[in-house]
Amino acid sequence: MKHAAFWRSVATMTVGSLVAKAIGALYRIPLTGLLGSYGTGLYQLTYPLFCLTLTFSSAGIPSAFARIVAAETARGEEDGSTVRRAMLLFAGLGALGTLIMCLSAYGMARLQGDGALTGCYLALAPAVVPVALIAVLRGYFQGKNNMVPTVISELCEQLTKAGMGLFFAYRYRTSPARAVALCLAAVTLSELVSLGFLLLRFRREKHVPPQGRKKRYGEIFRHALPVMAAAALLPLSQTLDSVLIVRLLAPHSDRAVALYGLFSGGAGTLISLPASLSYGLAAAAVPAVAAAAARGDDAEGRRRALYALLPALLFSGVCAAGLFLFAGRIVKTLYPALDPRDGALLLRLIRTMSVSAACLAGTETLAACLAGMGRAKRAARSMLLAVALKHLLQFLLIGRMGILGAAVAANACYLVAFFLDLFYTVRKEKEKAHDHGRKSRDGTGRLDASGDAGAAGGGRGAPAHRRNSLGTDAG
Repeated sequence: MKHAAFWRSVATMTVGSLVAKAIGALYRIPLTGLLGSYGTGLYQLTYPLFCLTLTFSSAGIPSAFARIVAAETARGEEDGSTVRRAMLLFAGLGALGTLIMCLSAYGMARLQGDGALTGCYLALAPAVVPVALIAVLRGYFQGKNNMVPTVISELCEQLTKAGMGLFFAYRYRTSPARAVALCLAAVTLSELVSLGFLLLRFRREKHVPPQGRKKRYGEIFRHALPVMAAAALLPLSQTLDSVLIVRLLAPHSDRAVALYGLFSGGAGTLISLPASLSYGLAAAAVPAVAAAAARGDDAEGRRRALYALLPALLFSGVCAAGLFLFAGRIVKTLYPALDPRDGALLLRLIRTMSVSAACLAGTETLAACLAGMGRAKRAARSMLLAVALKHLLQFLLIGRMGILGAAVAANACYLVAFFLDLFYTVRKEKEKAHDHGRKSRDGTGRLDASGDAGAAGGGRGAPAHRRNSLGTDAG
């Protein structure tokens, strides 16, 4: 991919993400006021289990299928059959995720300490199936280096969620639990609207005539499995957060749910915003890296990864500084309905976690690029070590520092994940230079990328699971 095409893709995704996140931020401001601290806590406590079910049905799939489609397109083999089969496969996994979420709703609500969460889980559970299908279709379009369908589908999703969510929150503002359940039902509706648009857009695509053997369902799943495993770690960690943080706070405060709401729904939302806006860099880098790998040019793919990382760090670093310096003004502007005590605590949380804004953006960019290079296990390894450290620090710090201890633990998690991903990227670049020389001496002219997930660019006669290796996605 040439620089101009790369930056067009980045601009499309960044502007689209900016508008979508602006809608989401504008939605959260009145929503927080209408639901209050307790309602916001319920809203946030529902999402970790939802994310956990998505992990087993859709996590990492956009980057995974962007890599497949980009590699097939580079070889002139893309005919749409892989994506169609993937949609059937992951629709089934999404249905299983919905069933698991419904069956787990009552027990999870009791575990988290509030029975009102049962209805919230049941309202959100049906969204798992359309989200799984959306992930496959977005990966297809991103692999074709067409970011417009992804952007439009995100805007449809946000507008529907915001419009219906605010209506329900206002209509049932005197009953927080009921209002939250209906707001989560609006999330399900928004995913269906987004899916409808993507399906219509996919039907308009022109594909080359089918060539060779179609991939089997098990083969598709085997390609996607490393991506899903790596992407599972953060949602799993957040699910544990929703239980562990509340329970660690409970002996020291009778407002444990409200404090978790400030940490996750308030500070956490703002800290993740720069990473969300930097997603365009990661999304644009994946097809470029994958296409380079399909050509056997791993060095170019790694240069593209670092090329995407630098602007992501620059942008997120500026955002992190802004969050630290203007935290007070941000809290007053975005959350005017909070009482002074909660507002002061939220200000401290934002300032404490501001460093995570830059680290999270860098981590997600590097993890997506490692996906394009077919190095799932590297990104998974770094995140596993990072979340293990985070939960250890939560046990040590929350009893002494309260909810601020969770903020310090989150900082440590993202710092460790970022530097490990960066280390793996640089180290592998040096190793691959050596491997390239060895392969050239063998006369193959190809790079063997099988260290983690298969060959980067085997010949036509190589098994499909070797020719189309996948990596990991951050989100």
